[in-house]
Amino acid sequence: MAQSPDGTGTAPVRITNSSTSVTSGIGVTQKLVGAAIAFGNVLRGTFGPNGLDKMLYKTNGEAAVTNDGAKIVAELLVKHPAAKAFVSLAESQENACGDGVTGCILLASELMSEAGRLLERGLHPLILVKGYEMALTQTLDELDARSTPLANNLEQVARTALIGRSTEGALDHLSSLVAQAVETIPDSDYERVRMSKAGEGTPATSKLVSGIILEKRLALERMPRNLNKSKIAVLSCPLELEQSSVSAEIEINTPEQYERFIDAENDQIEKITDKAKSCGANVIFSAEGIDSRVLHSLADAGIFALGGIERPMAEDIAQACGAKLCDHIDDISSSLGAIESLEHQRLEGAEGVKERIILEVQNPGIVTILVGGTDGVAAEETIRGLYDALRSTCLAKEENLVILGGGSLHMAASLKVREAAENCPGRERLSMEAFARALEGIPAALSANAGEDKIDALLELRSLHRAGQINSGITQSGKPGEIESVWLPTYTIEHAISAACESACGLLRVDQVISARGD
Repeated sequence: MAQSPDGTGTAPVRITNSSTSVTSGIGVTQKLVGAAIAFGNVLRGTFGPNGLDKMLYKTNGEAAVTNDGAKIVAELLVKHPAAKAFVSLAESQENACGDGVTGCILLASELMSEAGRLLERGLHPLILVKGYEMALTQTLDELDARSTPLANNLEQVARTALIGRSTEGALDHLSSLVAQAVETIPDSDYERVRMSKAGEGTPATSKLVSGIILEKRLALERMPRNLNKSKIAVLSCPLELEQSSVSAEIEINTPEQYERFIDAENDQIEKITDKAKSCGANVIFSAEGIDSRVLHSLADAGIFALGGIERPMAEDIAQACGAKLCDHIDDISSSLGAIESLEHQRLEGAEGVKERIILEVQNPGIVTILVGGTDGVAAEETIRGLYDALRSTCLAKEENLVILGGGSLHMAASLKVREAAENCPGRERLSMEAFARALEGIPAALSANAGEDKIDALLELRSLHRAGQINSGITQSGKPGEIESVWLPTYTIEHAISAACESACGLLRVDQVISARGD
């Protein structure tokens, strides 16, 4: 039997590789909490209407400028396990709500920071987790009590999601476009809204198209450029002679045989053309090819035709216009939709001529926001902000519940948790009070990013709430005051707080960190 180095007993048994490091005790707390605080600090400066942007310089040489939390987190190359947990948290918030990622990460970071202090003082992690869960229940009760029906605040929800972006100059116009888009589409489904870059103008010249926009060159210059009140057919089958999948040779011995072969081919093309002409459609799109002879014949008949459309785009056109995607030309008459107008545009740009086809529909299944501004980083950030606003407004309309922003809820919930903690006789009281302090980190960040003293702002805001001014929060100037038009979907805040608490509690249950890399 092996002896230990001092000869007093058996040697310790190793079950891991010699390069593996195992961190236990207070070292685990320092490791996880330190990473959580560092991750929160990355996003803290971008939070709120006065948040600044981050420039992300990627390994492939591309650069992006944004203050969108989801975009920043997605671009970070993290290797720390606690940081990876925060990346998963951000993805969860983005997938569920489309907005509120930064606030969610900040709250989780504050919860970990507060927990670190209590763990260093000897509080058991499970008691800490239990106190957090008790505080979360109180917070969600306060959230439900303060939520109100959406009413006429749809545009304000869009405005709140857009504020603090690079499009501040066109804030009212863009929020109005987003609200109109959500009111227009069926079932408040944000997936029915498309974005297209105009390549000219400014964000203030953006407009809502009641239909869909294609950026594709015409196959034939003689095609009609403008049509009104037309029937439309969308095909997933070709308007050309299909090639045989089996290799074959045709032996022709005389000129007459060749002529008969050509005539037979022309007869088939004519049959295809006649079916397309007689279906009643003035506009035909195909996800497959269209023979040049068919194109010329349709153009002569005043019918707009365009082939080679990508399948997803063909499906979008059909959905926008109320048509059915037709798999066979014989069924074309029973699958037509209708459009109000078709307009073809030619635009001169830095990369040459760009062609655009705009289809407008009376009751569209899909709408498009034509985003003004030149192509580049600014346009990408504008579209990203519009998508966040779109997700928020759709969520608010679907749930029909909104809540005031500006840290108003977080302060109210903090006071309620403190009050509940007073009646808690056990050690859970300590973690409930820590949860309350973490909630106050949200209005503190809003105030600090506006250049105000966060301690003074918190004291004043707490005083306002205790005096009965429950709609008080951090205004855009960074000072405490009445919040009137800053509305957020209730579910966005509910998911952010719940997910942040869940992630923090999951990390707090860790008592050892085992690294195979030795770091």
